[in-house]
Amino acid sequence: MLYNVNSQTPQARIISMAVACLRKGGIIAYPTDTFYGIGCDIMNKKAIEKIYKLKQRDKTKPFSFICPDLKNISQYAKVSNIAYRHMKRLLPGPYTFILPGSKMVPKIMLTKRKTAGIRVPANQIALNLALGLGNPIISTSATDPDGDVFEDASLLHDYFDTRLDMVLDGGPVPNTPSSVISLVEDEPEVIRHGAGEVDLFE
Repeated sequence: MLYNVNSQTPQARIISMAVACLRKGGIIAYPTDTFYGIGCDIMNKKAIEKIYKLKQRDKTKPFSFICPDLKNISQYAKVSNIAYRHMKRLLPGPYTFILPGSKMVPKIMLTKRKTAGIRVPANQIALNLALGLGNPIISTSATDPDGDVFEDASLLHDYFDTRLDMVLDGGPVPNTPSSVISLVEDEPEVIRHGAGEVDLFE
């Protein structure tokens, strides 16, 4: 099921359909400000396990997840004043911030250090999905087992076929990974250089 969605003003009807799909434990593909992502409701363990199988990924490597805004992040992570200032300046944007997870985050989504990767992408479709659902949504890049990225939503749709319940085609995406920054300690640490400026952390 492939749906064309306006990236600037997503059609409420299609977003509502996608949110309903997520609530039923569905798995969808959607655009972000980096890659096309594959996701589900963070609170649905069965759906998360399906994505692990889909991605052929080790369960010791949790997925990151999308929150609709900075305020929402504080429910799912412990945010220091320093971390808040950094995120307020950069979000929404192509960053994944590593933060200590709160008790709201399912264990399957936490590393051994009890940290989580959190995103607030500059993409209205992704943000509307998380906002409409009321829970964060899983965010893992739509790739084949070799790690090749699908740049086109229709190709993604054809490849995954019935393994995805919906594909939201929001047009071209940058196809550059997010920069990953750890804010676990007071001194930020750049884990991965990707899209977005990281000079201020170095």
